[in-house]
Amino acid sequence: MNTEKLVTDIIDLALEEDGEDITSSAIFSPVDEMRAVFKAKAHGVLAGTDVVKRVFERLSPGIECDFLLRDGDALKPGDTIGSVTGPAAAVLKGERVALNFLQRMSGIATKTAEYVRLIEGTKAKILDTRKTAPGHRVLDKEAVRTGGGMNHRMGLHDMALIKDNHIDREGSIEGAVRKVREVRPEIPIEVEARTLSDVEKLLEIGVDRIMLDNFSTESMKRAVELVRGRVPLEASGGITIETVREVALTGVDFISVGDITHSVKALDISLIIEGIS
Repeated sequence: MNTEKLVTDIIDLALEEDGEDITSSAIFSPVDEMRAVFKAKAHGVLAGTDVVKRVFERLSPGIECDFLLRDGDALKPGDTIGSVTGPAAAVLKGERVALNFLQRMSGIATKTAEYVRLIEGTKAKILDTRKTAPGHRVLDKEAVRTGGGMNHRMGLHDMALIKDNHIDREGSIEGAVRKVREVRPEIPIEVEARTLSDVEKLLEIGVDRIMLDNFSTESMKRAVELVRGRVPLEASGGITIETVREVALTGVDFISVGDITHSVKALDISLIIEGIS
């Protein structure tokens, strides 16, 4: 996967959606210069500054986009994040697109950081899922990393995840694992367990990771005791801010949370015009 090209394509599509800025082109001349500053209006974690720079560079190669803060830095209301200086038409055309990326990515990083903070002192790591905005997965997952989380898999191609529908179609866990190994022996395999008996079977078969799907915390503890560190265990299914600490304390290795990307609230950040010349 060519990540750089993918991000450029995402930016270009976002700019194309807006089309020509007929208002600004009618009012500002090609020689008008503008300076604007990014201001935080809420507490959170900054993410997406590189994407913002690339938005403005696509509009005007000579534009200056300088950030005082870096991705991963904590934000509080009133913080000056950075500035953009260049042709007024380019600054205004890129304003909303840049803010959309910056606000969403910072929102994801902020939510992820909250989950990470709640499981401090345990061995568990927060994982994302494929529940991302269509077409924006590479950016959503970058924001998760900025917030201190880890990426699960980028798509369907980089890990085999055998779930209940695969097992039901094949007729057994053993059969499903065998088929995947026959077709793609080089790919790591994770398997969804529905019961503790499934966990026991998977220990016998030998897989790269076991997903405990919608297990109670008591069953998670029993699975941890059963596995004794031989295979990484991932807790999944309906985990929230309120329950993540309890899940982490069971001793699982990973906790996958769709909430950090599929229900994210954009962080409140504004772009304030400071001068026109």
